[in-house]
Amino acid sequence: ALKRSVPELSSHQKKLLEIDDHIGVGIAGLTADARSLAKYMRNECLNHKYIYGAPLPPHHLMGDLADKHQRTTQTYVRRPFGVGLLVASIDPRSQKPHLYQTCPSGNLYEYYASAVGARSQSARTYLEKHVDTFPEASRDDLIVHALQALVGSVSGDDELTKENASIMVVGTDEKLVLIEGEELQPFLDRLELKANDDEAEDDQEEVEDYVEAMEES
Repeated sequence: ALKRSVPELSSHQKKLLEIDDHIGVGIAGLTADARSLAKYMRNECLNHKYIYGAPLPPHHLMGDLADKHQRTTQTYVRRPFGVGLLVASIDPRSQKPHLYQTCPSGNLYEYYASAVGARSQSARTYLEKHVDTFPEASRDDLIVHALQALVGSVSGDDELTKENASIMVVGTDEKLVLIEGEELQPFLDRLELKANDDEAEDDQEEVEDYVEAMEES
């Protein structure tokens, strides 16, 4: 996630929320509405774990959450929730990952990879281009891919830094973990090295193309 800092004197707004050990949420929209929905999701997970002694399957939670979104669109008592959620989860039964996206309208989608929020189109374009490589990628490689996708979403002359970027990892062999600050810096360093390598490869290709053109002429 890319944390926002609208006024220069304000701190960055957190965009990643922990729901349970196997469910994490990225938000785009009104932070207050996101906190309200996150509280609901946490309560549902706690209730299920208390009653059944097992983690709540994410597809059950997402179905209920989509219904909660949709109910506000057909009544005048409450306005719709002004937030979209990107929910990463692991199904505790099948041990398979799932990525869901919710909309204020109540629509629910499942993706292999996606991005939400302002200036997210460039991130989606990057993910679409590299999605075929994700199944073979390591955990660290996937984190670098996520950071690379965020680069195009940074506004103006700003850069992606350890202050405005954060990563949340949900895996089958580890509990949910949030990576930010100094823990994120090694991955940003890898991203910078990767960018330099890509630039060098592009320069090399340009030189080779120029040499071939000269030989043909």
